[in-house]
Amino acid sequence: MEIQGRKVAVVGMGGVFPTCRDLDDFSDKLFSNKSLIREWDKALAYGKNIRSTVSGFVTEGEKDLEAIYSDLIPGYPEVYIDQLARIPNSNLATADLGSIWAMLASQDAIRMAGWNTMETESEVTGVVVGSGGGGHEVLRPAWHGFFELGVKTRLVGSHTVDRAMVYRDAANVSCLIRNKGVCESIGSACATGLGNIGYAYRLIKFGLQDRVVAGGVEGTSLETFIGFDAMHVLSRGFSAGESSRPFDMNRNGFVCSFGAGIVCLEEYGLAKARGANILGVIDSYFNNSDGDGDMFYPSFAGQRRLWKGLIGDSGFTPDVVKVHGTSTPVGDSIELLSVVDFLGSEKYHISAPKSQFGHMLGAAGAVEFVVALLMLREQKVLPCLNSEALNPELEAFQKSDNWDGPQVPLASFRDLLPQQSFGKEINSIACLNYGFGGTNSSILVSKDNS
Repeated sequence: MEIQGRKVAVVGMGGVFPTCRDLDDFSDKLFSNKSLIREWDKALAYGKNIRSTVSGFVTEGEKDLEAIYSDLIPGYPEVYIDQLARIPNSNLATADLGSIWAMLASQDAIRMAGWNTMETESEVTGVVVGSGGGGHEVLRPAWHGFFELGVKTRLVGSHTVDRAMVYRDAANVSCLIRNKGVCESIGSACATGLGNIGYAYRLIKFGLQDRVVAGGVEGTSLETFIGFDAMHVLSRGFSAGESSRPFDMNRNGFVCSFGAGIVCLEEYGLAKARGANILGVIDSYFNNSDGDGDMFYPSFAGQRRLWKGLIGDSGFTPDVVKVHGTSTPVGDSIELLSVVDFLGSEKYHISAPKSQFGHMLGAAGAVEFVVALLMLREQKVLPCLNSEALNPELEAFQKSDNWDGPQVPLASFRDLLPQQSFGKEINSIACLNYGFGGTNSSILVSKDNS
């Protein structure tokens, strides 16, 4: 159970972001209304076998990493070299690309948090980091080498298991920082990033940990991209910068992207006592399942219950709602209507970060939580890029006898969706993320005004 009066502060953040050197570069580009999406050479190389060719991807070279490939198995990255010597070689040996990003982002977040070695290695310091999927760049050539080329098992890599296991990101971060508390990884599809942060919040709120390194990762992987392309859910037919267009009536799918977001959470009293720079305070976290048995279709009722769990009957309205906003035809409509159904259509604005960098899957919720912290810091609302025209007619599902939500078209809420960044007093932000299987997560984060 929650411990009365125990609060959770965010004291550090870091990440890996497409086309960006670091967090400050990321912030500058976002608030300059820039898109981080570009044509992906790896997708283009397969011609008409791949429908979509745009992504918010990150290469090894852009993060000063070099893959050392096997002489015996084509394409197998035996190890990654950190050209800036940020991560010891022993830790690199057990990591895939995404795990390296998680370690780099954790180092940045811990540095910002100002935790010393004793605090980091404490029994009350945990690690909770997850991903939607990963290890593909290691597994594909390893299995090809064994099954197709006939090499012996000892040649497929002695670290193939630990570089591709489900909780590799948390494990690698934990081994790097040597914490003695919790080390776990929660997977909940595209709600993974926010879900891991929410779980970390509960660990502190319930008194089980005093500090937690938390977040989500999605390492660049053509396999992941191909899987979604096969589902015909990726955006196509637009220029790279115009491909991600949440709520726009011409949207036709999301942009598959990659990155990492890590935050450091700390019990508020401890953070305050040591004079930490508090980036935000997590006021509440709530998650649920749709419960309708549908793996993919969004649930208005599930999202309505999500809002109810996050805010209850308080009547509170956040200054900004950071939406999931993927650019999928039905997903965006259901989400926008669920927001206005619960909050009304005044006193807040909606920000859709995926419009600027695409959908980072397991990293999405964590990177977008970092974005929310940046909005609190800068006191600016980030835009819904490319939301040029909202549907002036009712959605097809709104005409169904089973629909019990707002009976107004999306175009009625044009004023909630800025197309450019702008300054505004921001004291609180609600963050929303959803995933396959009907999983939903929400966090309310606010400025530290005490």
